[in-house]
Amino acid sequence: MTNLIAKASLAALLAIASIPATVSSAAAASPERGVVVDVQYHRPPPPMRGGCSPREALRAARWSGLRDVQVVNVTPRRVVVEGRARRGWDRVSFANVRGCPLIRR
Repeated sequence: MTNLIAKASLAALLAIASIPATVSSAAAASPERGVVVDVQYHRPPPPMRGGCSPREALRAARWSGLRDVQVVNVTPRRVVVEGRARRGWDRVSFANVRGCPLIRR
């Protein structure tokens, strides 16, 4: 047990001692030589206000993996979209409310 405590305290001491060494080398770099990388992630567009528009249902269907999508039926309760999936044609139903939540695939 004493051996375990000694090893743990030695590891903690080494970790604490190495922090000032890395800070001083990072502070020595001049701000003129810094590199800024701007990364833009591909995210779905924010949901539109109101009900689920056919355009928003098409975007959601494409985001879920369907290709060649088209709106088949729009009712006050749901928006039905058809498209091609990996194994053939597939039909997806979205609720006709804000955000187009998925009802059935």
